Amino acid sequence: MPSTTPDVMISAQAIHKAFGGNEVLRGVSLDLMRGEVVAVIGPSGSGKSTFLRCLNHLETIDSGTVIVEGEVLAQNDASGKAQYVSDAQIRKIGHKMGMVFQSFNLFPHLTVLENIIEAPMLVQKIKRSEIVPKAEALLKKVGLLEKRDAYPNRLSGGQKQRVAIARALAMDPDIMLFDEPTSALDPELTGEVLRTMRELAQDRMTMLVVTHEMGFAREVANRVIFMDGGNIVEQATAEAFFANPQHERTQAFLQNML
Repeated sequence: MPSTTPDVMISAQAIHKAFGGNEVLRGVSLDLMRGEVVAVIGPSGSGKSTFLRCLNHLETIDSGTVIVEGEVLAQNDASGKAQYVSDAQIRKIGHKMGMVFQSFNLFPHLTVLENIIEAPMLVQKIKRSEIVPKAEALLKKVGLLEKRDAYPNRLSGGQKQRVAIARALAMDPDIMLFDEPTSALDPELTGEVLRTMRELAQDRMTMLVVTHEMGFAREVANRVIFMDGGNIVEQATAEAFFANPQHERTQAFLQNML
């Protein structure tokens, strides 16, 4: 049975997902606990990003159960196929999660500040006068307050990604999902984004991070999950995972990465 205790933020059980004849997820199960940082690593095509996108309904699952903070998003019907709750309930559950993508996805025609306040004003109906101070505080948090009136084309990739993080945080999510947030960045710019994520971890934000950054996984994650071929092959505390990987597939992957 999926876990629904108050400290389980996401409970995903036996998640299956195929695109045509290609089975991308083969029964993946994960409980993400309150305040936990979990890094998901593995080779390209292992199902990491698809799994993340299934958790917040950017992709629909074929079968399995997804429960977010005790609220069912999807579960199997009598025939074993996943059935989702109503659209209104999906949106409500979706607001519990913030998502940061590889490609920033900022609106090019809006300033940095406008990018951050857009969703709270439209979706949550928060007044501009209320959300602007909060947006400025978030920009300060990510070290970009001086860029509040700049347009995205005037920002570096690292700055764009930090704005994207601030934008996700403006919706007050309980959980942050990161889909390879540094993969589009030069190594020099990767550090500033990882620094922001480290600070979120120190603030006890619940985070699920698909990443190729082994240093981040080792230093910041409480738990590391290794996926391959649509399965979770191995998971352990970060310390145990890197010091003593058990599975030969994990060992081979880490030898190539470290």
